[in-house]
Amino acid sequence: MKRNLVNKMGVGRHLSRREMLLLTGVTAASLVMGRHVRGQSAPGAPAQIPDKRAMPSCVVRPQQTEGPYFVDEKLKRSDIRFEPSDHSVKEGVPLRLVFRVSRIEGSACTPLSGAMVDVWQCDALGVYSDVQDINGLFDTRGKKFLRGYQITDASGKVEFVTIYPGWYPGRTVHIHFKIRTDPASPRGHEFTSQLYFDDSLTDRVHAQAPYATRGQRTLRNAGDRIFQGGGNELILPLAKEAADYAGTFDIGLQMT
Repeated sequence: MKRNLVNKMGVGRHLSRREMLLLTGVTAASLVMGRHVRGQSAPGAPAQIPDKRAMPSCVVRPQQTEGPYFVDEKLKRSDIRFEPSDHSVKEGVPLRLVFRVSRIEGSACTPLSGAMVDVWQCDALGVYSDVQDINGLFDTRGKKFLRGYQITDASGKVEFVTIYPGWYPGRTVHIHFKIRTDPASPRGHEFTSQLYFDDSLTDRVHAQAPYATRGQRTLRNAGDRIFQGGGNELILPLAKEAADYAGTFDIGLQMT
């Protein structure tokens, strides 16, 4: 618009009253349009606040090792605290964990629906289910507590109910997760990583029962070799909900 006005009117020429009114009207219209582009309302119109829950958040996160304790249980459930064999519930501070998964293709970012999100973790005493510990500390083969998967909905979201994890020697506190677009196909996309927690919050949680019976943990985030590979970008932000915690983790997958 500016180039056209300069071409027609000439550089440095005084504008007539009619031209000034025309230019003022164009500028005002542009400002109104700019407010709409940025999600603001025109004067006199009701404010339009975007629903952040429905908006994808394409945050690229680092992949990390799967570790020795992944078992593809194919156990679809949201509340993973239960042991299916005897319906017992793992004790610990409840944690509501939400993933919001997006697809990144070029400059486009859209919610990724239909993806399989697996989570697995240790209990409050540092024990995993359905494995024999590589250090011989436990053998829980046949058990399936604190494992499960969900399928992302149209907004790219899945939700789990679990507990704040405990600790075991050689690792800081963490939860494993894996995202797969098509587990049955070799062409499916797979992303594996881990979630971490603020050390000061972990100290407060682990001072409670049943965590406290495990004793003081031997490793914090900064001393964990795996955490050092991008762990700062994988810390789960948590909010307090009565006696529980809740966290939402946004992740964007670069699909090829």
